[in-house]
Amino acid sequence: MYRFYVQPQQNVYTRSLIGYEMLFRKYDRNGWHLPQDFASIPLEEQINLLKKVGTDLKLKVESLSFNLNREQFTSQTMTNILIETQKQIYPATLIVELTEDQGNQNIRIEEIKQYAKQYLKYGIELSIDDVSSGDNTYEKIAPLLDIASEIKFPMQNLRSEHRASEIPGQLLFWRKITQNFGLRLIVEGVESVVDDELLNELDLPLRQGYFYEKPHLFRLIGDPKL
Repeated sequence: MYRFYVQPQQNVYTRSLIGYEMLFRKYDRNGWHLPQDFASIPLEEQINLLKKVGTDLKLKVESLSFNLNREQFTSQTMTNILIETQKQIYPATLIVELTEDQGNQNIRIEEIKQYAKQYLKYGIELSIDDVSSGDNTYEKIAPLLDIASEIKFPMQNLRSEHRASEIPGQLLFWRKITQNFGLRLIVEGVESVVDDELLNELDLPLRQGYFYEKPHLFRLIGDPKL
């Protein structure tokens, strides 16, 4: 069985919930965990679940974020399905978080921009996930900044890459970039009081992380107690 775990994204200055990131999870005899192969999950099942959760939450949050790799993002089938989903969950905004994963193809940046424009026509926003980590460096994602609505900075990724000392400087860099392009900057992986205080000092209010709330199972009506 598959379900979404949801993790709040919030503005800590106004103490308001701005949206949820939806994280796919699988249930088996070992409990809930990340699926080993997302590509093996039927697309129809993913979208039906997205629509159900979105319908339940559309009057409770401003936005719902959903991760796609670059191959999925540039699929016309996926585009059509997400456009229908956005219509169904309105007035909430569907935000597609574009990961650095290419999938099985090497997708050109211009192709990503063409699809992003299609999404935008129907109110679906582009978020660039995990900047400063892996392949999502400034040089590689810069062409997308004029079509994006937000970027996400992953404190947890830099820690796992033994680059924690770079976090303050990278946050200052991305704060300037987002100000120049009029984008939202959401900082994820906020895990401690130290992290919280650093973001206060840098005047970065949009945050997500275990320090505020861990991802939790979003139960659908009729779900068994697991």
